[in-house]
Amino acid sequence: MPTGQWYPPEWPERIRALAAGDLAVVPPRRAATVVLLRDGALGPAVHMLRRRASMAFAAGAYVYPGGGVDPRDDDRLVGWAGPDRETWGRRLGVGPAEAQAIVCAAVRETYEEAGVLLAGETPGTVVGDTTGDDWEADRAALAGHELSFAEFLDKRQLMLRSDLLGAWARWITPEFEPRRYDTWFFVAALPSGQRTRNASTEADHTVWIRPAEATAAYDAGELLMMPPTVSTLRALEPYGTAAEALAGAAGRDLTPVLATARMAGDELVLSWPGHDEFTKHVSLAPPSTAGAAGAAGAAAGGPVETGPSGAEGGGGTGGAESGEAAGGERR
Repeated sequence: MPTGQWYPPEWPERIRALAAGDLAVVPPRRAATVVLLRDGALGPAVHMLRRRASMAFAAGAYVYPGGGVDPRDDDRLVGWAGPDRETWGRRLGVGPAEAQAIVCAAVRETYEEAGVLLAGETPGTVVGDTTGDDWEADRAALAGHELSFAEFLDKRQLMLRSDLLGAWARWITPEFEPRRYDTWFFVAALPSGQRTRNASTEADHTVWIRPAEATAAYDAGELLMMPPTVSTLRALEPYGTAAEALAGAAGRDLTPVLATARMAGDELVLSWPGHDEFTKHVSLAPPSTAGAAGAAGAAAGGPVETGPSGAEGGGGTGGAESGEAAGGERR
């Protein structure tokens, strides 16, 4: 059954090149993405961005705010509230300094791309409206790498509220991708007094949508998404409030998800361990006339030719900037 799963038509050739030893594996870059939640009458909604049609990677796909770690996020300690860096390190499976960098990336990228800042003057407060001209100047300086996140927090006399984040999942871009990311997914509730906006240069549209609505649209082929994005939405469907989802994050398994590929006769089988719905069977038999037409459709963004399973392609991460991060989220 057709779905909105993103699947680049060049993947089979890259996978064959990797299997033949003709493709060098690029080390993944650390990244983070944040699923912002807002309570509504029918349950929590998720903030999503649609990548511009002009983007070379995952054009038109719906993702979450996110991006790569800035090397300066490791440079020095930042104002910090919530679980300490050692605790975060154990949760994320990294050292304390790296944990700070990943959490900083999550908070910084959410501010850069959605205008939402998870920080406050004290451990128990969060900034309110961040839409003034002075805030926008600082946000633009962060996005332009003119200002580090530590410098921004110091300038504003703020501390990062790590307790407002819940670690949800970790996905790594497949080894056959030219740009790879090791991406940690977080959930967070939209702070009172703040509002989202499209501050990303990579997105042309933003939306608040309930997880069940988003997955239904994906299942119908109406919304284009990458596997990590869909997986996150499905896991969020049972929660009745943002607070419940944040509480549920503590029990989430952060074992990295990395796509694998294997040959089965004339088929290439692409799978994400633990996520069978995304398994793809791609025929590598010599194309017939119909097959050539199907390949042309895939290159144009249409369905790809598949094997007996009838599944369509797809794979990726789910963050605006770290989209390539997990099988695909950018930069």
